[in-house]
Amino acid sequence: MTRFLPILTVVVAIVLVWYAAAIGMNAAWQNDVYRRGDVANVPFTQFVLDTWSQDKPVLPAPHQVAIEVWNATAMVAPNKPRSLLFHAWVTFSATGLGFVMGSLLGIGLAVLIVHNEAMNRSLMPWIVASQTIPILALAPLIVVIGFNIFTGTIGIPTDPARLLSKAIISAYLSFFPVAVGMVKGLRSPEAIQLDLMHTYNATPSQVFWKLRWPASVPYLFASLKVGVAASLVGAIVGELPTGAVAGLGARLLAGSYYSQTTQIWSALVVASMLAALLVAAVGVVEKLVNRAMGARPA
Repeated sequence: MTRFLPILTVVVAIVLVWYAAAIGMNAAWQNDVYRRGDVANVPFTQFVLDTWSQDKPVLPAPHQVAIEVWNATAMVAPNKPRSLLFHAWVTFSATGLGFVMGSLLGIGLAVLIVHNEAMNRSLMPWIVASQTIPILALAPLIVVIGFNIFTGTIGIPTDPARLLSKAIISAYLSFFPVAVGMVKGLRSPEAIQLDLMHTYNATPSQVFWKLRWPASVPYLFASLKVGVAASLVGAIVGELPTGAVAGLGARLLAGSYYSQTTQIWSALVVASMLAALLVAAVGVVEKLVNRAMGARPA
């Protein structure tokens, strides 16, 4: 229980601040409702409860978001477009594919950079520079152009083409932390360890698999945790500028069109829960890999 006490403390603090902020941000509309209804001398307790129960609040209260999440998950069939589980699955599909693509790309680039000085000098600056371009500016171009190439030139059906287009955005965001982390990890063995491998007359592949790769595993999983969260952000961003009808990004967009702030916040909460599950899944795989490698349990 003591393990989770700090986490629960932070969650409680966030909820309390959230409730307080909802009062302040919804107060102007509630006062206007009282003025138009010619209501005066409203007790403060009633005023607070009214700000927490508006139909279209500026900031919905936590219980309103929780009710919306419950109604859109447990009370709706998961295969229906009204279900948040349906939209979460669409976003997860693009996230998973993009995460795999980005991770493989990041690991491959890191191997090239560590083993080739020319690649190090030429690739690394461009890898860093690639993250300076706002993703919101690139997303419409990549998604639209990629979709047209996949459907028109290659002949891929519409739904897989749309999935691949969003996955490219996810891969674009997720490859960077993996590449940088793996470069650091593959370079982590000390000179004395490399010299020892040379005294054993080890080949470059043996040095890589028996020294560099095991040494880079902690860096790899730390990078993957960042990369999977970034991949989810990329999938959601890829859904925003394309008029998508499915996915958490599409749910956010629909909520903004109709001023359904509770729907927007419920989609954000589900997205954060999905991100937490993905990071936790990477953590589970990390523990299994460490156990297989003979590491001591933390």
